[in-house]
Amino acid sequence: MSRPSDYDDGTGAGGVRAESPELGLRGWLRWFWRQLTSMRVALILLLMLAVAAIPGSLLPQRSADPNGVIQYENDHPKLFPILDAFPIQAFDVYGSVWFSSIYLLLFISLIGCVLPRIAHHWKAWRGQPPKTPARLQRMAGFTEIRVSNPDASDAEREEFAARAVAEAAAILKRMRYRVQVQRVERRGAVELSASAERGYLRETGNLLFHSALVGVLVSVAVGGLYTFNGQKVLFEGETMVNQLIDYDTVNSGNWFQSGSLDPFGLRLNDLDVTYVTPDDGNIDALGLVKDYTANMTLIAPDGTESEETIRVNHPLRVHGSPIYLIANGYAPQVTIRNAAGTVVYSESMPFIPQDNMTMTSLGVLKVPYGITDADGEQVQMGLRGFFYPTQVELESGAYTSNYPDLENPLLTLDVFTGDLGLDGGIPQSVYALDTSNMDQLTGRAVDKKSLELRPGQTVDLPNGLGTITLDAVPRYASFDVMRNPAQIWVLVFALLSLGGLIWSLFVPRRRMWAKAVTTDDGIVLQYAALARGDDPSLERAVEEFRDRHRDAL
Repeated sequence: MSRPSDYDDGTGAGGVRAESPELGLRGWLRWFWRQLTSMRVALILLLMLAVAAIPGSLLPQRSADPNGVIQYENDHPKLFPILDAFPIQAFDVYGSVWFSSIYLLLFISLIGCVLPRIAHHWKAWRGQPPKTPARLQRMAGFTEIRVSNPDASDAEREEFAARAVAEAAAILKRMRYRVQVQRVERRGAVELSASAERGYLRETGNLLFHSALVGVLVSVAVGGLYTFNGQKVLFEGETMVNQLIDYDTVNSGNWFQSGSLDPFGLRLNDLDVTYVTPDDGNIDALGLVKDYTANMTLIAPDGTESEETIRVNHPLRVHGSPIYLIANGYAPQVTIRNAAGTVVYSESMPFIPQDNMTMTSLGVLKVPYGITDADGEQVQMGLRGFFYPTQVELESGAYTSNYPDLENPLLTLDVFTGDLGLDGGIPQSVYALDTSNMDQLTGRAVDKKSLELRPGQTVDLPNGLGTITLDAVPRYASFDVMRNPAQIWVLVFALLSLGGLIWSLFVPRRRMWAKAVTTDDGIVLQYAALARGDDPSLERAVEEFRDRHRDAL
């Protein structure tokens, strides 16, 4: 069979060639907007945001750990400039251009998804249910009932059909359907039907979920700009004030103003720790902590004092700022005198628990000035050791603690002299001692016994450097003061998002029809339904509706 002369097989040989029109700038912008506002792209951006946050947890960030960034630069001098360059900004991940771009694109994508759907849902909410299909046999749960009465006239049959449809509409309205009664003539037969629809709240819940998700993103962004988070270690009897200069570490947003901090003072009177004792009847749990209670004095700006308590997971709220108890331990109070008897160090230093069951703790003391050696030269001294609340000796000769309370306290210290590294320009942790440029004077490494002190005891430092005294062993507690003006909105939008999600999952979206068709000998009542999505109870719902309608008739 020959082909027509203008046939084109795609090569253009037929003389006619199909070419798509050029989109132009406006067309490309419209295409980009449709892609950006699609739910598929929103999910991809959400995944990208989660992946982009990974470097922020692997590398130190300037906003949270500036000392760690300086240390990383010192340890990796060649790699640091590459990671810190403008396109990467690995040490400012959450404020970087690429992370902010993903965040803003996700924000715009969600808004572009939600707003058109809200407009469409509003129109559908105010609209009428769709027309009844001509063939209900194709729908789920289709069933029919034939009512025969050959003696009835056409008018009587149509009147009965109208009454049946009216009754069906009334039943559907009681079932919270939106109903529309329709009348159609097909092939000489009169068809009266009730078209009903319900489940608009499913889409309402879906839109509430996505709108609340946008609210969460906005609240988190605003909270990140104005947030404040300060940590402070207090010894028993010590007082702090709510000012930046008095905190040990501070993290704050870019728009945070120090003047916005509410003035108040806080004094730790004592830290009450309750342990499991033999009287509790549980020998296996002996020594476990039952509760921590920080007895505090809150000092108002006018000097008024009030007694307060802070417990684990029970913060003290001051002017909307929760104050959490996050850590505790022992802080041996040590006094060091040089060979001339001059006090060169006298303070309490927190020791970090290495075992929360027995509170065996590790700590460091640093004395940068005031110590002279046998030659009269100024030296820096560092001491590193362990504190045992209830000291016992193992078979190997090593010390340990077998109970967390102060039953048999002992402080052991190893002494080092040399360069503490304080003048190198790199901030150091007060809980760590760099001994790379120091000589060890006591300890197992040099086969000299470590210094041992009990409360109230004084011992001599090696090489005639002076004396050291353990005055007392107070407890310390670490507090975290938080301030985020948007946190209540994060909670509100998160609850709305959860409620909208549950709402959308448990509200079925379905359409229901009841049709009465007149025939030569009576009428035929037809029932059917259609679900939007999965609805395993749809056919049962049609049967229940049919039975109720039949009983009513």
